Amino acid sequence: MRIANGIEMLEITATVMGKTDTINPTLLWDEHHAVLVDTGYPGQMSKIAEAMEQAGVPLAKLNKIVMTHQDLDHIGSLPALQQELSGRLEVMSSELERPYIQGDKQLLKLSKESIAKALQAIPPEVPEEWRRSFQKSLENPPKGNVDRTVTDGEVLPYCGGIIVIDTPGHTPGHISLYHKPSKTLIAADAMIVADGQLYGAHPQYSLDPHTAALSLRKLLNYEIESVICYHGGLFSGGANERIAELVSK
Repeated sequence: MRIANGIEMLEITATVMGKTDTINPTLLWDEHHAVLVDTGYPGQMSKIAEAMEQAGVPLAKLNKIVMTHQDLDHIGSLPALQQELSGRLEVMSSELERPYIQGDKQLLKLSKESIAKALQAIPPEVPEEWRRSFQKSLENPPKGNVDRTVTDGEVLPYCGGIIVIDTPGHTPGHISLYHKPSKTLIAADAMIVADGQLYGAHPQYSLDPHTAALSLRKLLNYEIESVICYHGGLFSGGANERIAELVSK
C-alpha cells in the first residue's frame, strides 16, 4: 500500500499456528537508497521481494535494513536477504537489540518454557512438516550481522530524513521511526491497529508493558499523519489525537 511518495507499507501474508497472519514491513526509497524496516518471518524473502517489485523497487536496489527489534517475526528473513545481497546491505539496529539479532544472546522471548508452550499451542490440524519447521525456527532462530547501531533522535539521511525514536517496552531496545517528508510513524510493535483503532503495544506480547505505555509519550513530539503498525497495518486521520488519548490513560 502506497502511503506517500517514496514510502510503501508492504503486506506479507502467511499461515502461522494454523491461522492467516499479515505483517507489515515498511519500504522507503529515493534515488540512491532503498530502506527496508524489518524482514518478516523466516522463509519470507521471496514474498518481500515480490512486494517490493509491486511497489516498483527491485530487490537488487535494497541497500539498507533497519531492524526495530529482536522478535522472530521481524528478524526472520534477515540472513536470507544478507546472503542474497551479500556485501551490498547495511543493517542497523539499536545497541540493546544488536546482540540478540546477531545471535550472541538468546532471544528474550524464546526461553525453553516459552518454546514448549508455543509448541503445545499448535492446533492439531497443523501439518507435521510445518510443526517441525516451526520448532526448528524457535530452537535455532535466524541471526544476522548488524553493521552499525543507531541512537535516539538520530536522523538517518535517507529518503528525505528518517528519525530514530527509542520506544522500549515491547523489548528493551525497541525503536520506531519517523519519516519526515510523509509525516509517517513506523511504529513496529510499539503500537497496533485492531478493528480499525490505534492502540499501544499489546501487553501480552510486551516484556515490560508499563515502559511500553510510557514510550508513547515521546511520540507526541511529532506531527503524525499516518501510523504503520507491523500488526494491524495503517492508521491515518487523527493519529496525534489518538496517541494523546492513549497517553492520558
